[in-house]
Amino acid sequence: MGKWRREGMELGGSEVSRRRVLGLGSAAAFSMLGAPALAQAFSGEIDEEADLADAGPAERARRNTQSFRNVRWQDHFDHLRNGAILCDTASRALHFWSEDEEIYLLYPCSVPMSEEFTRRGRTEITLMRRAPVWIPTPNMRERDPELPARVEPGPDNPMGTRAMNLTWQYYRIHGIDNPAKIGRKASNGCFGLHNENVERLFELAGVGTQVVVI
Repeated sequence: MGKWRREGMELGGSEVSRRRVLGLGSAAAFSMLGAPALAQAFSGEIDEEADLADAGPAERARRNTQSFRNVRWQDHFDHLRNGAILCDTASRALHFWSEDEEIYLLYPCSVPMSEEFTRRGRTEITLMRRAPVWIPTPNMRERDPELPARVEPGPDNPMGTRAMNLTWQYYRIHGIDNPAKIGRKASNGCFGLHNENVERLFELAGVGTQVVVI
């Protein structure tokens, strides 16, 4: 995968080398498989019904995160011009490769709550937004009339601190208001990242960055 900087792989906000993964957020570290594998699977499946009320945010995120699948950008993209993002709904992870292959990011994320809200295929980033305003879609308001018409930037904003619009209407890659959503089927179609992770991705991606959802 070309030359790797020490910052080449990041998981949950922890900087790692190709041979080590230092953590998932502030959760305990886990060891990697040898090259060319990228990450060793976490033990166990997600328990969607688990009672996480007594767990802290980092623990909830760790327990909610499914096994990551090892992937190669060549399996999904013809090139890396403008960078490439792979959103994996099965392993509930987002992968990013920079155009020069110097940086690779692997982040846990929230995914659509059901097939009804899931769209797969090729798209790209069309708009980058700092401190985004959240406006529920008409369908969301129809399902839940009590939703606010608009949520201004802040800690209660469901899109967190950054949002990247895709060519598909209403689909976004964005931050999060509740870390417990990470690793869960918790969205209406978007992919949510820890805010520190989406901020890092925001600085590396841009309008035109290609995105594949599988």
